[in-house]
Order: sequence, then C-alpha cells, then structure tokens
Amino acid sequence: MNFKKGYLVLLLFISQISFSQEGIAVYTDYLSDNYYLIHPSMAGAANCAKVRVTARQQWFGQDDAPALQTASFNGSLGEQSGGGIILFNDKNGYHSQRGVKLTYAHHIMFSRSDVDLNQLSFGMSVGLIQSQLDQSEFDGFDPIVDGNIQKDSYFNVDIGASYNYLEFYTHLTVKNVLESRRDIYTDVEPDNLRKLLFSAGYVFGDSDRLQWEPSILFQYVDETKEKSIDMNIKLYKDLDFGKLWGGFSYRRSFEATQYEDNGSVSKQNLQYLTPIVGLNYNNLVFAYQYSHLLGDIQFAGGFHQFTLGINLFCKREKWDCNCPAIN
Repeated sequence: MNFKKGYLVLLLFISQISFSQEGIAVYTDYLSDNYYLIHPSMAGAANCAKVRVTARQQWFGQDDAPALQTASFNGSLGEQSGGGIILFNDKNGYHSQRGVKLTYAHHIMFSRSDVDLNQLSFGMSVGLIQSQLDQSEFDGFDPIVDGNIQKDSYFNVDIGASYNYLEFYTHLTVKNVLESRRDIYTDVEPDNLRKLLFSAGYVFGDSDRLQWEPSILFQYVDETKEKSIDMNIKLYKDLDFGKLWGGFSYRRSFEATQYEDNGSVSKQNLQYLTPIVGLNYNNLVFAYQYSHLLGDIQFAGGFHQFTLGINLFCKREKWDCNCPAIN
C-alpha cells in the first residue's frame, strides 16, 4: 500500500506541476459560464459583461494543499470588439504563482439577419506571471538550495479563435505562445510552456422545457506531449427568476503512470469525475464543483471549487438560439 501511495503522490505531483507552472491551470471552471478564462477570443462575446470569481481548494485536511483563486472581467468594447482582465493566485505547497492577463478580442459577424448567430472571433491575452519557490523551511544540505525565497517573472501571450453558429460552438487556443526563460528551480528548466486547447459543443432542446449541452475539451502540452480530454454534459432549466443548471465532466489523460502492486507493475491513467451545479438568479451566478479522483489508487479528499459571478450592462438577447455563452 505504501508503494501505491508513493506512486499516486508522484502522479498527482507531476500533474499539478505540469499544469500549474503554465500560468492558470486548466480545470473545469470554464463550465461555470466562464469560457473566457481559457479562451481569450470569448472576451466580450456575450450580451452581458461578466464578472467571475472562483476559489478552488484541494485535499481538505492536508497541509500546503493546492489552492487556486481567480477573478475575471470581460465585456464588449463597441459593436465588434471585446476586452477583459484576469487575476490569479495559484499555490501548491512551497511553489506559488500569481499573475495578471489583459485581453483584446475582435468579433466578425457573418449573419444574414439580426437574429441568426454566425460569429467568428479572434482574441489575444498578454500576461505577466511571477513564480515563487519558498525554500526557507527546507532542511538538509543541497548545493542548489540556499534557504531563501526564489522569485522569477516572465511575460507570455495566449492567442485563440472561436466560432459560434446558432447552437454550435468551437474554440481553439494556444497558451504561452512565446518561449519563456525561467531560473527559479535550476538552470535547465524548459523554455517551452506551450499548450493547445480545443473545445467544441452543441446545445440541444427547447428553452421552454429542458436544454442539454454535450461538449469536449482537448489539451495537448507541447513540451511533454501530454494529452487529456474532458467529456462534459450540462442540463439547463429556465425558471421565472433565472436558470438552474448542472452536469458532469469526466477528464482522462492519454498517458498512464506505472505503480507497483503486490510485486507486479500496474498502470493508471489520471481520471477525474466532476459533478457541477449552478444557478443564475437574475444577474447573479452561483456554482459549485466537486472533482473526485478515479482509479484503484485514491488520495484522501476531493477538489472543491466555488464560483460567484454577476452579469453587468446586459443588452437584450439578440440572437434567436439556445446559446447560453452568447445570449
């Protein structure tokens, strides 16, 4: 069992480092009406300006457990432009990151009328990220450990495109386009933090009854060739005061990690199941997610995430479609 726990900790540590050092880690908070958080081309795409605040806490009861907080705002800048800002703080044990991203997006309409949604969008985010490693509590002697707090900052750029056609949507984003030299751990850290994100989905059903939205998110890390996929399903029910919604997300990595099990070597893919529930009350948004690790090897506790939001400066719902991210 000790072997299992050791390999699981290694698996989770590798997954956290590979995702957290890129800037904002890609979890499932984009499903809480916040695609802008991962796709810059969605800035200002909706009929409302959106404020979203998220807090994610992993492994309650564990010291120095990973935690992430984000705050974002995006809205329109005229008829065909949008802008936004994202602030984040990500802490994982002795490692932490904080940063800010500024976004500009341009939206091109191909609609033949004022009610048929047919929109192509391009967006770019420019970010400043500061990484920090607190070595002040490290014990023992190591030539690369000086017992101080190591800091390093770097700029990077995300670029992306989105296409919304009636109830269908797709997004393609390249995060961390530029090579970024950092020397916070050793002098051989990789400069390539590039990641590819691809999303697609469709909203079925009738707004007078029940709507359901299947979607996917594919991730590809350029440096390590890691791949993962999210398979999501959301349900929406319109109410007199707003909208009730919920669903599930299943994430699976394509690569497996080996571990020893009673003298033999077994493999396990990183897998999460995340139930989601949310409520739009007038212009307010509330959401909760709980991510549970799947597989033979488990770690105590799940990952809790809360989202609070408000929609501002709303215009009339222009498009005749069931498109929650736009209308």
